[in-house]
Parts: sequence; structure tokens; C-alpha cells
Amino acid sequence: MNKVWFVTGSARGLGRAFVEAALSRGDKVVATARNPRRLDDLVAAHGDTVLPLELDVADRAAVHESVRAAKEHFGRLDVIVNNAGYGLFGAVEELTERQLRDQLATNLFGAVWVVQAALPHLREQGAGRIIQISSAGGVGAWPLGGGYHASKWALEGLSESLAQEVAGFGIKVTLVEPGSYATDAIAGATRATPNPLYDGFRASFAAFAQTLDVGDPAAAGRALLKLADCDNPPLRVFFGAQNNEMLQQVYADRLKTWADWQDLALEAHGHNPSAPAV
Repeated sequence: MNKVWFVTGSARGLGRAFVEAALSRGDKVVATARNPRRLDDLVAAHGDTVLPLELDVADRAAVHESVRAAKEHFGRLDVIVNNAGYGLFGAVEELTERQLRDQLATNLFGAVWVVQAALPHLREQGAGRIIQISSAGGVGAWPLGGGYHASKWALEGLSESLAQEVAGFGIKVTLVEPGSYATDAIAGATRATPNPLYDGFRASFAAFAQTLDVGDPAAAGRALLKLADCDNPPLRVFFGAQNNEMLQQVYADRLKTWADWQDLALEAHGHNPSAPAV
């Protein structure tokens, strides 16, 4: 049976690739975007199998109305893809309150609103998939990405709890952690007003970005179909070739640090944790 998808941030980048992949195999898609006119070509090509909706995921009431309209239009919802989001570049000292609040409103709260709106429908069906588009920056952090990392690390923790809460209802949750892809994600990111003290980090990042072997968004779209069809999907999965080796080292360093400081951890406990209680 063909699936019904609800995808946020569908107008460009990976979101667009996810929508195109689903439509190409005959699935139905509710494609949301701030500017739904950017989806006109999809409607022209796929007709009534795609429902374009205007949506700013930071607007909780609008999210609930869009999910309601989607369920009413297609009769069910099978795969929820929380893809809407953007990057924020700047040292923590450079970030304004507005920039940080806006980042969290889209990357974190937007996903929460979609999940809360969709869960009653998925629970009623006794099945469904929630795919949270996180990032390699959701499990590792680097200079100039503090605001972005905060949003994605929060999404990771929230989704890990969510997966445990909804498993009994037949709903499965997966965090997709993409690396770099041939999209306009970096060019379209918000940038804080630079402080010259951090210019060295900016130069290093620019040089590093030039070395990346960026992935093909269409390949990510095809991979997402396999993930959505998998009977036992993982809680977390990398998309792209860059992440595995780099983040294995991140986790190896964490484990070593915790082991090196285990004596202090036990000292901080206040008594011998292995001693029997009196």
C-alpha cells in the first residue's frame, strides 16, 4: 500500500529530495513550505498525489491546522518527516537573543509541534513513522555552531525519549543525521555579526568546507524510502559518507575522558557506592 507522507521544509534541499523520492514511486505527500508556490512544479507533475500547504512550523496553531487538513485530505498519515530547519553560524558570544530564540523555534519547537499534532492520528491508526532530520551536528559540536548544535542536540534527546514513549502504540521514531549535501544549507544560514576575535575559526571553517565530499540529495531521498519501509528502523542513522569515522573519534574521546575521571566521579558521590547500605 502506498504511503502518505507529511514533510516540512519541502521547497528546497533535502526536504525537496524526500518529497520527490516519495512521489516518484507513487506515494502521496503533504508538502509544506513557507512559500508553497515553490511547489507548483510538483503539483503540475504529480497532480492530486501532492498537497502543498503553506506552513511556518514555529506557529503551533498553524501546525495543528496543517496536520488536521492533511489527515482529512488523504485519510491517514503514515510517515512524518520533520525536516524544516536552518543553520545559524556564530560564536556563542556573537549570538543575539533573537537569533537563538528563532533557531530553537524552528529547529526544535517546530518539530515538537508537528509531533504533538500528528501523534493522536498515528496512535489511532496503531502505526506510523516519525523521522526527525537532525544532523551530524546533533551528536558532535564544533566552533561557530553553538546555537545550531543546541537545537539539534535538544532534538536528539527529545526524540530518544519520544521513541520510548510511543513504541507501545506501534509508532517508530528515527533520527536521521545527515552530513554535508549539495544544497544551499550553508549559503542560506543565518550569520551572527562577526567579532574579529573569532575570525580564525571562520577561516578554518571556510577552508574545511572546501574539502568536503558533499552528498547527492537525490540519493538521500532514495535512502529515506528504504528507512521508511524498514520493519525495524534504527533510532539513529547517519546519511552521508563523512560522519562515521569523525564521530567515532568523538565518542572514543568522550569514553576515555569519563574513564580517566572516574575516580573523581566516585569521590563526588560522597560515599563508597559499592558498600552495602546500613
